[in-house]
Amino acid sequence: MRSGVGLCVLALLCLHSSVLGQEAVESGPVVPMFCDNPVAEKAASNAVHKFNEKLSTGYKLALFQIHKSIKKENSSGSVYELQFTSRRSDCLAGSDKPWTDCDYLPYGRKKPLLCNATVFMTETETHTETVDCLLDDYVVSEKADCLGCPVEIDENSEDLNVPLSVSISKYNSISDSTHLFTLHTIGHATRQVVAGFRFKVRFDMRRTTCAKDEHKDLNELCVPDEKNVEYSNCNSTVDVAPWRLEPPQAQMQCEPGQLPPTVFTRRRPPGWSPLRNFLLNVRPSAPAAPPPQPTGASSQSPSQAAAKEESSEEDATGTKPSASPAEAAKAHPLHCPSKPWKPFNPVAPGAPGAPTEATVEVGATPSTDGVLSDTDLLG
Repeated sequence: MRSGVGLCVLALLCLHSSVLGQEAVESGPVVPMFCDNPVAEKAASNAVHKFNEKLSTGYKLALFQIHKSIKKENSSGSVYELQFTSRRSDCLAGSDKPWTDCDYLPYGRKKPLLCNATVFMTETETHTETVDCLLDDYVVSEKADCLGCPVEIDENSEDLNVPLSVSISKYNSISDSTHLFTLHTIGHATRQVVAGFRFKVRFDMRRTTCAKDEHKDLNELCVPDEKNVEYSNCNSTVDVAPWRLEPPQAQMQCEPGQLPPTVFTRRRPPGWSPLRNFLLNVRPSAPAAPPPQPTGASSQSPSQAAAKEESSEEDATGTKPSASPAEAAKAHPLHCPSKPWKPFNPVAPGAPGAPTEATVEVGATPSTDGVLSDTDLLG
């Protein structure tokens, strides 16, 4: 009895090993294929067609580029494992129009979609066994904006007109200086929604030629004093609520000197001032004369010499001949990825006739015959 069971087990093992050996012989070696091979293009085309059959909403996909093609032979035919990219076409899903008669959708997603497929082919048959395309990327979580939190604003913003004017006027009214001060640089500014607007501004000021006993407020005659250079920097908090019909309130902390070096400062662009009523016309000082050069020395400045040297280096590197076809083939021996099936000409967001990206992603069907659809009501 035991000998009979042993013979049966031995026979099964021999049968199993023979089947595995036969499959190993029939499967054959794995052969990488050219990405622009017509057979690989035919297999990828069939895979795209198979995937479009599963779509019920949105737009059909169209082949873009083939990135990898592997061929496996067996006794029945050839098996191709493909990796390719596709793009949404302008043909709606479920329509009878084949994707090869469509064009790429010019708006919406610009990044191509990644696809993987396994296609079985014989001399008379092409059958896609599996095909998967990543239609949507992973969702990246983002934090919502903090309502009521301070928000940085540009130092050249017109919103700083009132806060800076109020702050400088208050400083000139309470300072012990005999002269008025005017704005020099702005380091940092924020705006916060409270019971109105709360501005926090970090800035410094410079002494002007206007004495307090002669000028009550800043005017066009108050220019920075070049003989008596003096600075003062401040942290100012100004509450503004015009609808209350109340004057802005400023709380300030000031100290002598310019803004500390650790504070990032930006100078105002030429002709700009948040104090439009007190725009100062400051004449730029004459540039310092360059140091005399020794006789016989080159008349080129260091910047010109450096520019010339940099230009010569660019010429040396920029005149390299383009790669020959043999070098290009060596870099991409299998011609991967293949050339795009068609040129892709995207339309910029917001262009006339371009729908929103959300509408494109879901592939909403446009309304016809004057009947409004649900998506028409989203506008």
